[in-house]
Amino acid sequence: MKTPVLVVSAFLLIAPKLAAQEPVVIRAGVLIDGRGNMQRDMAIVIRGNRIERVVPGSTPGLRVTHNLVLHTVMPGMIDTHVHIDAHFGPDGRATNQGETPAQRSYEAARNAYLTLMAGYTTVQSIGSPGDSALKAAIERGDVKGPRLLTSLGSLSDTSRPPDEIREWVRQQAARGADVIKIFASKSIRDARAQTLTDAQIRAACDEPRRTVKRTWVHAH
Repeated sequence: MKTPVLVVSAFLLIAPKLAAQEPVVIRAGVLIDGRGNMQRDMAIVIRGNRIERVVPGSTPGLRVTHNLVLHTVMPGMIDTHVHIDAHFGPDGRATNQGETPAQRSYEAARNAYLTLMAGYTTVQSIGSPGDSALKAAIERGDVKGPRLLTSLGSLSDTSRPPDEIREWVRQQAARGADVIKIFASKSIRDARAQTLTDAQIRAACDEPRRTVKRTWVHAH
């Protein structure tokens, strides 16, 4: 009989409440360790939002808080390109015409919950300003969702000189953006021509390095 697989998205459901508390100990019948190995009867010791150690399930003194010996446990998955608030609107189309801000917020929170339940414990949302409130709610534990990295918007204005782009990057970082997104070309429908100049692209890529950020370039 096959052992069912349980993705350890439960980590994020309980992590916000664990700081400075007793560790959570998950005992797994089979553990997929993320390095290509499967180990049987292992215990995952979690303190705060960190995996502290992985030890045999029979280790003396362990106080198991989640007994999953009938399950296979694997690391949560990561999706590096999502739009967490993207959804079909009340008219059944992707335009979201006639939608209220409250409806949009609800759908984003619903997407976050469904994403977590699908086994994704970290996602990178490339990304709207509205992600900020959702990210904060997830971090507080008010909304169930994956760890959310977001660009909080994007740069497509080809008229900005490099110095203004650098300032825009600094502003995005100050607002809490985890990654800087820019559009560097037209789409495949528009001949894929470069839109930002080399100097503009350099500014958008060099400045984030000073604030320990990454640049995500949309290009065809």
